[in-house]
Amino acid sequence: MYIIKSVAALLAIVPGVFGSNYYTAAQVNAASVRACNHYNAGTTVGGYPHTYNNYEAFTFAVSGPYQEFPILSSGSLYTGGSPGPDRVVINTSCKQAGTITHTGASGNAFVACT
Repeated sequence: MYIIKSVAALLAIVPGVFGSNYYTAAQVNAASVRACNHYNAGTTVGGYPHTYNNYEAFTFAVSGPYQEFPILSSGSLYTGGSPGPDRVVINTSCKQAGTITHTGASGNAFVACT
């Protein structure tokens, strides 16, 4: 059980709108599992998963360190190539931390998904 400490933390873990893209809980879970599998195997595809440093200072429901992994609007699981703007974030214990996007953010920063 997670204790949600803020609305921002809740929005960061609930599936929903990433900029103009919508993802179901099943899609977020599938991307998170794929990220976890690669992390545990020590493998990557297209450089993912990789460390997410949380420069934006999001308050996630689980503690880090964190890994980020693309979630694709096509519904497919990421296997390399362009990662698009949307990410799932897991911690190194493979617990889902949140969902973030480059859409609407400045530069290479992220914003929380709603």
